[in-house]
Amino acid sequence: MERKEQTERFKKGSANLAKIDGVGGQAVIDSLAGVGEDVGKYIIEFAFGDIYGRDALNFQQREMITITSLLSQGDTEPQLEVHINAALNVGLTQSEIVEIFIQCIPYVGFPKVLNALFVAQKVFDKQDN
Repeated sequence: MERKEQTERFKKGSANLAKIDGVGGQAVIDSLAGVGEDVGKYIIEFAFGDIYGRDALNFQQREMITITSLLSQGDTEPQLEVHINAALNVGLTQSEIVEIFIQCIPYVGFPKVLNALFVAQKVFDKQDN
């Protein structure tokens, strides 16, 4: 996404996006070209600039919350895949991600956790290759 003027929020969000999601996050933003550039801008400025830029939680904690929230919603496989990659990028281990999902079983049930585990396995397989 090219912008003539980049706000401080956009610059901060872009830097956070690169640290957290790497090429996967930028691919999401790029996929919005032609249909939703403004949505990409909101993701960068609001989610990654304003929210991820706050000091109270670190990126690992934020990704733990994000993957748990996506798992809980269900039907979020593309976003879950991006954020499982992000969780790995910020230092969570495969074992920690699996344990996070196991912790969700009593609260969201086996079907949503199984679906998240299948997405995680796909991400882990790509990482291991």
